[in-house]
Amino acid sequence: MLTMNPTLLVGPSDWDGARMPQEEFAARMAALWRGQPSAAGAIVYGDRVNHAELAYLTHFTPKLEAALALIPRAGAATLLVGGGANMLQAAKPLTFIADLRPLRNVGRTVAQWAREQGGAPMLISGAAMPYALHREIVDALGGEPADNTTALRALMRRKSARELAVLREACATLAAAVTAMDVAQGAGAKATDVILTGERAANRRGAQDVRTLFSRDGGRTLRPFETAVERALDPLQVYVAVRQFGYWAEGFAVLTASPHPCAQRAGDVLRSAVERMQAGGRCSDLARGIAQAVHPLTLHPLTARIAGNAIGLALEEHPLIAAGSEESFEDGGVYSLRIGLSDARSHAIASAMVAVHQRGNEVLWSSPEAPR
Repeated sequence: MLTMNPTLLVGPSDWDGARMPQEEFAARMAALWRGQPSAAGAIVYGDRVNHAELAYLTHFTPKLEAALALIPRAGAATLLVGGGANMLQAAKPLTFIADLRPLRNVGRTVAQWAREQGGAPMLISGAAMPYALHREIVDALGGEPADNTTALRALMRRKSARELAVLREACATLAAAVTAMDVAQGAGAKATDVILTGERAANRRGAQDVRTLFSRDGGRTLRPFETAVERALDPLQVYVAVRQFGYWAEGFAVLTASPHPCAQRAGDVLRSAVERMQAGGRCSDLARGIAQAVHPLTLHPLTARIAGNAIGLALEEHPLIAAGSEESFEDGGVYSLRIGLSDARSHAIASAMVAVHQRGNEVLWSSPEAPR
């Protein structure tokens, strides 16, 4: 689920060669080249908001200003880093790429690099570029390069064994955050303290980024912190997203010590939906099945149109789990599945992080069950 983004990314983002060795990235590039046999190289853009593709190929996450990777079909890549020459030392630990340069004179740099490749490079994440930068690259190449972002995103859907290991760790951090919130809620803590307790738990486990939403109206709407809430709220609907080692895990939970029929029903529908997620199954079929299963309750406005999506280096990746989707669940894909329900008196959203395998599903995290 998309949320507000921090102005400055401050969490730990260093490249860990033992966890994600260079051969992992080499395999990703090899797969991209196989699908794009005519491309002489790739120009890959990323900024603090849109950087999943850049991180997938270089491990680099821009903290504040944008970055541009020039990746040849053969040979070493170059990374142009925003912020000037004084930012290069800070950028070095974030990537395995050795050739780091300031992000300036882009047109001249790209033109010379393209001539050295002896052919036309493809563009990745061109739609996220500022207009002036995009125009400078187009002028340097003498025309609009082919944008192959969609092809790369298709490769990103199927997670490798190393990616699954990292996602399991991110889910463990999500679990620690939600559990800490649940304990604080059970002790009668004020709503602000409940949320902060969960955020601290995630930060202690090394989360790069923690984003939270909560409800002040019994789960009908969710909001970020604008002012402190100096009272306990029961039930308390929360949303938590954590990023660890570049990969996201997210979840919804209803925190309450009292029976909550709406949350119980959401949990039941969620478990049934997880069982129906199968590699090759259509996302639209699952979305329609969820809509039918909730009767006589209604779908929560937050989940009525989209019941989930793929997740990984971005919080929201395709495919979307929606009635209008024409895509299918993939073997090796990881998905965030959300069930939101409403009745005349209450609201609840439950969710799960699910890895889909050819021989069954793996629940990486699921909302705690509501009291009965």
